[in-house]
Amino acid sequence: MTGHPANGLDDVVHQRVRLGILTIAHEARQVDFGYLRDSLELTAGNLSQHLAVLEKAGLVTIEKGYAGKRARTWVTLTGDGRTALREEIEQLKLLIEQVDGGAR
Repeated sequence: MTGHPANGLDDVVHQRVRLGILTIAHEARQVDFGYLRDSLELTAGNLSQHLAVLEKAGLVTIEKGYAGKRARTWVTLTGDGRTALREEIEQLKLLIEQVDGGAR
């Protein structure tokens, strides 16, 4: 890629909350909506909006079901989501290298 490494950041992935969702989902096979909400300190409505963006982009799947009598929502990272997260991390590393190299 040519140009500044910041040009390679993905606006869908890079947003702070969505990057957090993808990172947490990467750590587990499935992650519970409530766990994401609490970990990222969000309201349910705010989290739902971010999940809708990620789902529309094909980066996560959302599954609704029940655990006992309690309604639950689980989020799973897709293959495209793993790729997008990995590419975002690589772009961030390039930015860090540029900043660290410029400080010397």
